[in-house]
Amino acid sequence: MMRLPWFHHYTPRTVAETANILAGEGPSAMLIAGGTDLLPNMKRRQQMPQTLVSLRAVDELKRLSNGSGLTLGAGLTLTEVVRADAVRNHYRGLWQAAHQVASPHLRNMGTLGGNICLDTRCHYYDQNYEWRRAIDFCMKKDGVTCWVATASRRCLAVSSTDTAPALIALDAKVRLVSSRGERELALAELYNNDGIDYLTRCADEVLTAVTLPDRRGWRSCYWKLRRRGSFDFPVLGVAAAAKLAADGTVEDARLVLGAVASQPLLSDAAGRLAGRRLDDEAIAAAGARAAAIAKPMDNADFTLSWRKKVVAELVGYALREIRGDDMRAQRMKIAHQAL
Repeated sequence: MMRLPWFHHYTPRTVAETANILAGEGPSAMLIAGGTDLLPNMKRRQQMPQTLVSLRAVDELKRLSNGSGLTLGAGLTLTEVVRADAVRNHYRGLWQAAHQVASPHLRNMGTLGGNICLDTRCHYYDQNYEWRRAIDFCMKKDGVTCWVATASRRCLAVSSTDTAPALIALDAKVRLVSSRGERELALAELYNNDGIDYLTRCADEVLTAVTLPDRRGWRSCYWKLRRRGSFDFPVLGVAAAAKLAADGTVEDARLVLGAVASQPLLSDAAGRLAGRRLDDEAIAAAGARAAAIAKPMDNADFTLSWRKKVVAELVGYALREIRGDDMRAQRMKIAHQAL
């Protein structure tokens, strides 16, 4: 049995109180919301905070508000995101992404903010302490070598969040609050392409909300590839969003790849679709260009060569869904859900 290490625990009631605790405790403190990723990591001694600061009682983080767009509190559970009509009706890609995270039980616990800040993953890192000690650990935790590519100077652990690619495709922003003040930045700017320092969020900052712009007239979708039909991390995620004119011409589009690097990758392939119709030739070209930036490594399920090859195919599925094709049969084949 793997047991949790000892830690101190705080349960603040407000964002301000949370920020003050983080400022006082320093880097040894970590935030915990649903705990679906952090607690297993602590049992495996991958993350060892001396203090946990719970967000469960901070009601400010659980608000959903409509305005010119949509603001989602980072403390909303993934189930609450899935059940929100505003998300399902106007931000379909986010709804599909949240719906495919883990299992119903974990979506009941896991939060939107937690999935956005999800730890990067790797075969050599996601093991128990004794296993990792047997290989002299790895660069991400306690070691100096990246066993995925031993000559690499940076950790190659992969980003495995589902909601972040969908949110970036929708041009989302996030709000970060600390005792020093608050700042807002594009969600894409929250990530670094480094398996260890994968977030630009400071240790004393609380991610409080996600803001989505008005996307009326836009279509969006998210496709997830994983070995099992449920309860599995992505080995590839494709998020697409586009605004189409009445004649089907693309006015604007965004395309984001997940699980092929240490951060979600925003591709310029979608931008090249502007002014064109989403015919088969344009979709194939966009898929090939998107696949060119995908750099999957041998640190997740399936072979890396196949994972790179299948990028163009899933981009094609996403863009065909944006075009209006009936993709339900393909959805059932890949996701085992109609979505």
